[in-house]
Amino acid sequence: MTNQEDVEVKTINVIMIKRAKKRSEAEIIDSFGLEKTKMTAPTLVEWLDASVVLDNFEQAIFSRIRAEATEMIEGWNEEDLKMNFIAFVIDLANLKSNKLFRTYYEKTVEAVVDGIYLKTKTDFMIAKGVLDLVKIPYFHFQEYKKEKDPNGDPTAQLLEAFLIAQEKNKSLNRTHEKPLYGVCVVGRLWYFVTMEGKHYCVSKSYDSTEEDDLLLIIGILRKFRYILETRLLD
Repeated sequence: MTNQEDVEVKTINVIMIKRAKKRSEAEIIDSFGLEKTKMTAPTLVEWLDASVVLDNFEQAIFSRIRAEATEMIEGWNEEDLKMNFIAFVIDLANLKSNKLFRTYYEKTVEAVVDGIYLKTKTDFMIAKGVLDLVKIPYFHFQEYKKEKDPNGDPTAQLLEAFLIAQEKNKSLNRTHEKPLYGVCVVGRLWYFVTMEGKHYCVSKSYDSTEEDDLLLIIGILRKFRYILETRLLD
C-alpha cells in the first residue's frame, strides 16, 4: 500500500468513527458491557446518607422554589425548569467554581471508547479545568422536562458522559480509577447515579416538590462536594 493510499484509509476511518448515534440505556449496556447494580452499591449508599440544615436565608429560598415547583413544574419546559428551580438547588448545594474545580454548563464532551465514538452534552458538570478546557470530569448532571422525551434518554446520556470521563482519565494516565457521580432529573423526579469501572448504580427517585425529599437532594449534593474535596481531587 502506498503512503497516499494509507492516508486515504485513515481519513475514511476518521469520518466513519465521527458519526455518533443516540443510544438507549440498554444499547449502551450492550455495547460497552456495563452492569446495572442494585441500590446497595457501597459508593451510592454512602453518598445518599446525607442531611442538611439550612440557615434562615437559605430556608426562605428553599420554601419559595419548592412552592413554585409544586404549583408550576408540570407546565415548565426545560429552560423554565433550569432557570426557576435547578439553578437555585445548585446554589443551595454550594456547587460553585473555586480554585480547586470548575463548573460548566451546556458543555459538549466526546471521546472514542472501545472503538466507538461518543459525544454528549451535559447540562451541568463539575470538573478540573482551565477556563473552558475540561481536564478531569467528576460530576455530570443530565435533565429533561418530560417523562418520555423523544429527543433523548437522560440516563443513557449520563452513562455516555461517564464513559467519556473514564476515557479522559485514562489518557491522563491516572493510575487509580475513582468513582464517577451524577444526577438525572425527569421533571420533578431526581435520580442519583454512581459508576465504578463497568458497574453503575441508580438510586430510587426523589420528588423535588416534597419538602423532605428536596432537603435530601440538597444534602446529597452538598455531600458530593465533601467527597470531591476529600477524595477525588488530584
